[in-house]
Amino acid sequence: TEGASSEAVNLLRSAAPVDLPESYYSLLCFSNGGEGPLAVQPLWICLYAAEEVVQIERRGTFREFFANLFVIGGNGGGEAVAFDLRESEPYPIVAFDMTNINLLESVRTIAPSFDAILELIGRDGQ
Repeated sequence: TEGASSEAVNLLRSAAPVDLPESYYSLLCFSNGGEGPLAVQPLWICLYAAEEVVQIERRGTFREFFANLFVIGGNGGGEAVAFDLRESEPYPIVAFDMTNINLLESVRTIAPSFDAILELIGRDGQ
């Protein structure tokens, strides 16, 4: 996938409720979304294009039931992948079941930061 335009990245920066890690924006500039294996559950990750993340945030798709989870992708099978803005920087990356609004049951941390998840993308899990 081609990289995101600087216009799309700037829109995302302004739509995001916090300053997200630069490594996230850098990845989008290199490849605007994409998917592949992940070394931890949910074992597959689909990162959304910058424009799609902006739409999700503007529509408030997850705001009512999944407040403070900034969705950046999914696993292609009912789970979303998000920055957990309930925590402090560098914001852990979590996966959650989009059909289970009980956050204690559905949200699980998959990496302590975006940089950490970058190390896990493209590697098969055990």
